[in-house]
Amino acid sequence: MTRAALLVLADGRFPAGGHAHSGGAEEAVKAGRITDAASLEAFCRGRLHTAGLVSAALACAAAAGADPAELDSAADARTPSPALRLTARKLGRQLVRAARAA
Repeated sequence: MTRAALLVLADGRFPAGGHAHSGGAEEAVKAGRITDAASLEAFCRGRLHTAGLVSAALACAAAAGADPAELDSAADARTPSPALRLTARKLGRQLVRAARAA
């Protein structure tokens, strides 16, 4: 198993909190876009097909050795919300810190 795969599996057990981030579900509930199980399912499917796809593509590019600065710029361009960009960077730093300690 690769180190990256081990980090993904361990993320929910690290204190970084990546496993607990909702990807905006709280705001969607507050805004009335998530009101029941069906709308939650639609929200999760939407996240999978948008943010999930972008994250997967960026992870593949990173694994292939793409320049980290270019990946950072690409991630910024595909994450329009400053709050989501900030959260993603914070979670990433926490995961790297936990991985180094492990």
